[in-house]
Amino acid sequence: MIVVSDTSPILSLALIGRLDLLHDLYGSIVIPEAVRQEIMATDQSGAREVSQADWIITRPIDPDVSLKLLQREVDRGEAEAIGLALQLKAAVLLIDERKARGLAQYLELNIVGLLDVLHEAKQRQLIPTIKPVLDDLLTRARFRLSRKLYQRTLHAAGELDHAHPA
Repeated sequence: MIVVSDTSPILSLALIGRLDLLHDLYGSIVIPEAVRQEIMATDQSGAREVSQADWIITRPIDPDVSLKLLQREVDRGEAEAIGLALQLKAAVLLIDERKARGLAQYLELNIVGLLDVLHEAKQRQLIPTIKPVLDDLLTRARFRLSRKLYQRTLHAAGELDHAHPA
């Protein structure tokens, strides 16, 4: 199964020391060069962790008209991630930004966001609860999430009784 990722899911989990969740769920992850550059440009501990993960594979994307059109709508990393997912006929595209998700859905890609990753990790018993990981993402990785979506995420995980954002 080919899984392509944008920057946010990888970097956010790396920043809280939980990059292992992606490896445990998907085995290997493919990223385009623009995503690798965005991660390495952060100059944070997450960039070091990603660079040491031999299961995160950088693949070139074929530059073409569709990539240029994608870049008119979303940033370069998101455009290349969407383009690479199309090029490789990926089973999953890991992506969080709303506009990019909408574009990927329009292109009939199977998208998974970081919140979906946390739900799947809990279902597979890789984490006992979502809330501590989600709180870490909000505080340490500065992951952006509305209070409403925070509540909805914990409700879906059966953890609403403990749903007070950090």
